[in-house]
Amino acid sequence: MKKLAVVALGGNALLRGDQDGTIEEQEQNTTDTLENLVFLIKRGYDLILSHGNGPQVGNILMRNDAGESQYQIPQMPLDICVADSQGGIGYMIERMLRNVLKKHNIDKEVVTLITAVVIDKDDPAFSNPTKRVGKMYTKEEADLLHEKKGWIFKSSPKADDAWRRVVPSPKPVRIINEKVVESLARQGVITIAVGGGGIPVYYDKNESVRAAEAVIDKDLASSLLAARIKADEFYVLTDVSFVYRNFNSPDQEAMEFLDYKDTRKYLDNGEFGEGSMAPKVRACLQFIEQGGNKAIITEAFKLQDMNYGTKITMEYDPGDK
Repeated sequence: MKKLAVVALGGNALLRGDQDGTIEEQEQNTTDTLENLVFLIKRGYDLILSHGNGPQVGNILMRNDAGESQYQIPQMPLDICVADSQGGIGYMIERMLRNVLKKHNIDKEVVTLITAVVIDKDDPAFSNPTKRVGKMYTKEEADLLHEKKGWIFKSSPKADDAWRRVVPSPKPVRIINEKVVESLARQGVITIAVGGGGIPVYYDKNESVRAAEAVIDKDLASSLLAARIKADEFYVLTDVSFVYRNFNSPDQEAMEFLDYKDTRKYLDNGEFGEGSMAPKVRACLQFIEQGGNKAIITEAFKLQDMNYGTKITMEYDPGDK
């Protein structure tokens, strides 16, 4: 049986911090990243791709604000904005990937699925919203929006008198349509799913699907999908080649091979930054905990160089490559 891998594309795979975010920039970044996936396809892997949506859904929210204030266009809720970003980004990835496959004479179908993810409506995250979304407001504007819409705001560390809306980030529980995603992938269709962590939904007392004003961590949702469909490997593509101890210090140390026990110890000791590497490591550990064979964190453009990347397994195998 061919191997099945879930590959989570990091933010820099689509848009980099020093760029304006034009569609030309995003398409070129996406193409450069997808070129590296040809390596896995030629090795016989079936693939599921996920992606982030932070900058894109932020732009959608700002367009929401502008449409309401200037043209009285009703604002759409956060779940619709996440769905919008899934469709737009998924389309872009699909189109760029079709061109990459044609270039390499690879005959494969590609499909994008709008993906909802079940969360627990009683998740503690709803009592402590922390994920900043949308544009920055003054304190006066934030107070008015809190009174009018019930939105919660926290000050931004980036500027004085700058406040941003914060929303909960609950843990993913189950991927809706996960069996469809698996079926397509195992038939050889490259499947783009769980974009932006998925659209957060829950079931009410009548078993109706309801939307939640929240966002889900993309790597955790991708890891959960990988575990539930029994994928062989889980990849997190980011902007660094390895997971490091003492990152950005004179004695930083690249860690190429890690077992579950040591990785958990480093994470619990605060070795990895919560705003950067810790969520990625946590997602990898979740995959291993739930039966996954191997999780890899590596730079998006060095995937095919097996000397790069941190490989996490339940037990370290010196012969593992």
